[in-house]
Amino acid sequence: MKEGLGRPYMLYNYIKNIDFAYPTVFSLFALLPILLWWYLKKNNKQLATIKVSSVYAFKVTSWKNRFRHLPFIFRLLALSCIIVALARPQKKNNEQRTEGEGIDIVLCMDVSGSMGSTDIPPSRMDVAKEVAEEFVRSRPVDRIGLVIFSGESFTQCPITNDRNTLISQIENLESRTLLKDGTVIGEGLATAVDRLKKSPSKSKVIILITDGKEDAPDTRLIDPLTALDIAKSEGVKVYTIGMGAMPTTIVENVNGKPGQRNPNIDFIDEQLLGKIATETGGKYFRARDKDALKDTYSQIDKLEKSKIDITSFKRVEERFFPLVLAALVFLFLEMLLKFTVFRKFP
Repeated sequence: MKEGLGRPYMLYNYIKNIDFAYPTVFSLFALLPILLWWYLKKNNKQLATIKVSSVYAFKVTSWKNRFRHLPFIFRLLALSCIIVALARPQKKNNEQRTEGEGIDIVLCMDVSGSMGSTDIPPSRMDVAKEVAEEFVRSRPVDRIGLVIFSGESFTQCPITNDRNTLISQIENLESRTLLKDGTVIGEGLATAVDRLKKSPSKSKVIILITDGKEDAPDTRLIDPLTALDIAKSEGVKVYTIGMGAMPTTIVENVNGKPGQRNPNIDFIDEQLLGKIATETGGKYFRARDKDALKDTYSQIDKLEKSKIDITSFKRVEERFFPLVLAALVFLFLEMLLKFTVFRKFP
């Protein structure tokens, strides 16, 4: 801010934040021109007339003559302050408090090597991460966690209200992690259910997204059907998403570069994903592109509504008192000048 603009800016900012409870009162300002007309007419009548040979002596004016209208000016200022005060200037502060009964949700995401496929550009994993982040931001009162799986499962982020931490964890996901190679849908689901086991929430939801079928190593502990029974016993609803535009899976060849295998076979076990969703009260979706995945999350968002109560507060701060005080000061000055300096004798 430039030097010299501080006070005008503060005055502008003050006026900008002021509202008036009774703005129609400003119509009383129409009385001021009438009072001015009445004053001038009255003042002219009080002037005496006399014939003189020269007006030179009357051209000499004193300070009293120059400021004789000052009491009336103070009266107009006092009336102006009273009118503005009657309009009730106020400063309003609107506040909102959001409360609600949220849903505990666990995102259970496949991070196996096939999620690096570029059939959904830039890759299945990148699109899955982006859409998941948008979903997290759209659920303001829910607690959400993140479980990942490939050849084994792992809790990437416990159920939390900390959106920033969760989104950071999602952003850092990669399709080739330190987890064992494979796809253990059952263990991923079981781990997600375990995260919800001690949840006090009445609604518990898992969103499981994968682009493959159960491809477990010898170290597997829980198969998908056993995990399904666990989810049902805990009252957890599971929404499943099969992700992939083409019926292919991505593997690594001898040189460590990604390659395709069995391009005419769809490696998404839609029958298993549909069974998990149906028997837990959820729904199965197939996402062949980014828009379809966004639509899937949008449908889940509509199906799983949180109870949100928004309470609005209006705090009103009255600002008429300084105007009333100013009006009293102007009236006092008028009376003081009228009965002292500008006092008239009969």
